[in-house]
Amino acid sequence: MKKVFFVAILLLAGTTVFAQKGKVSSAENYKESGKLDKALETIEYAVSPDNPKSDKTLDWPRTWEVRGEIYQAIFASKDENYKKLSDNPLEEAYKSYMKALSLDDKGRYTNSIKIKLTFLIQDLTKAAVNAFQAEKYDEATKYFENILDVEKTDMFKEDTPVDTVIIYNTGLAATNAKQYKKAIDYFKQCIKYDYNGGASYGQIINAYEAMGDTTAAVNAMKEGFEAYPESQNILVSLINYYMSKNKSEDAISYLNKAIEKDPKNPTFYFAKGAALDKLGRSDEALKAYQQATEVNPKFADAYYNMGVVYFNRGVKQLEVAAKIPPTEQDKYEAEKAKADVQFKKAIPYMEKASTLNPKDRFILEHLKNLYYRLKMMDKFKEVSAKLDSLK
Repeated sequence: MKKVFFVAILLLAGTTVFAQKGKVSSAENYKESGKLDKALETIEYAVSPDNPKSDKTLDWPRTWEVRGEIYQAIFASKDENYKKLSDNPLEEAYKSYMKALSLDDKGRYTNSIKIKLTFLIQDLTKAAVNAFQAEKYDEATKYFENILDVEKTDMFKEDTPVDTVIIYNTGLAATNAKQYKKAIDYFKQCIKYDYNGGASYGQIINAYEAMGDTTAAVNAMKEGFEAYPESQNILVSLINYYMSKNKSEDAISYLNKAIEKDPKNPTFYFAKGAALDKLGRSDEALKAYQQATEVNPKFADAYYNMGVVYFNRGVKQLEVAAKIPPTEQDKYEAEKAKADVQFKKAIPYMEKASTLNPKDRFILEHLKNLYYRLKMMDKFKEVSAKLDSLK
């Protein structure tokens, strides 16, 4: 009797397991027939802690595989009522498939799970792009990271190359989500795999700057320039940094390298002129500004800066004249005349700048001042009228 009773218990246990696995099959059938609400309700009951019999299916890989299928179907559904069944169906699908994979220690479901994950990657990519375009950057980052996690599994690593495009896009999403440390890690991976190296360094620089870590940003600039000397983005970052810190000599050094790489870029000559002018090397500055206008004859700022060089020379000469005692009037007039020579040299450049940028009040004010100093009253009245018309 005891043996018969024991066998009966075993049969009952087997029936219970079969019944629970039948729930999983029912959930799958509901999904196949398009009844996603019933499918979800059934599969969630199969894994619910409130279900006293769920221990029979919780450790079965197929349970989680089917759960992943159902959530993925909810994501793909066109029915808004079904879409409301889950706030983040792809995240649940991802978790379910990965759970199934972890439980499948004998590899019985490896092939079917891999197929499901392959389709999931496509859905995650679509969702990541849509989230990025909608400026939901935290969501986009998470979706991209899910893709990378799937691709790191043994089943994908064997025959799938490192997805550097997704790594880079994850970094971009993380940057926009202001997850700067995470972004830096992803862009460093891109550099490791030699993908978009110059641009990746540029993104790392931007991330460090956003974090307020200037030292790390500058180190990244220098490291990036050594690794990718052809990258104009890194070079410009270095130039801008040294210019902002009034380190004109360093800026000029990198500007010369920039000009060597891109001699047709007028902004490099212009920036070099500004750096030289700060160092008091005005003749060299004028030459650099002149080169900028030769590359781009419509570069109004370069003409204006040339005018400013001569204007400043005139101001300095007036300071020399002002130091002459009142008793030496002739000497004072001679020195003042030297200032007027510089002011006159400034006028053609200021006028050219104004012609190219006729609504710039700042340039017109400078011209007005020059005309007044040189007693060119007709011109003075003309510029005054222009300024009035711009009010």
